Amino acid sequence: MVRVVIGSLVGGIAMFIVGFLFWATPLQYLGYSRANDAQNAALQLSLAQNLPHTGRYVVPNPASQVGANGYSKGPVATIDFNVGGFAGSDPAAMIGGLIQEVIVSLMIGLSLLAVATRVTDFASRARLAIGLSAAATVMIVIGDPIWMHGDWRYAIYALIADLAMLSASALVIARWFLPQAQTAQTLR
Repeated sequence: MVRVVIGSLVGGIAMFIVGFLFWATPLQYLGYSRANDAQNAALQLSLAQNLPHTGRYVVPNPASQVGANGYSKGPVATIDFNVGGFAGSDPAAMIGGLIQEVIVSLMIGLSLLAVATRVTDFASRARLAIGLSAAATVMIVIGDPIWMHGDWRYAIYALIADLAMLSASALVIARWFLPQAQTAQTLR
């Protein structure tokens, strides 16, 4: 168990590094559409003037008759809105993200530990870990373009990034921090 906790810390760091490559380098812009400076300024002003607080908004809101009509005709948007803004390398977000990734790695580690006596070789553990990571990522990330008609380009980029992050953690834990085949057999 102690090895899995240590492995979760190492897995969280692996996840953080892979996530950094996907989300904190120019590579991230592969997933985003862009507007020019004038369009960005106009949109930012409109958001500030029209949205009351930080939140996720569906525009137009289909809960009213007017909104439903507008929603069916388009254009539509889902807006993640933050009234205060934030720095791109916000230390609080980086620390919070690392903590989240260590917790996710611990969940992965405990799940792999639960089957460690039955799945004893690294190749099988890797297939299991990557398969479950892929299933979770596809369910969570691809739901937006399917159900909310969101952007496929961003979803595919996020799918690849999230799968790489989860798999990095899972593979680190499966390779170095679970009982080895001989030890796992004696635990039965």
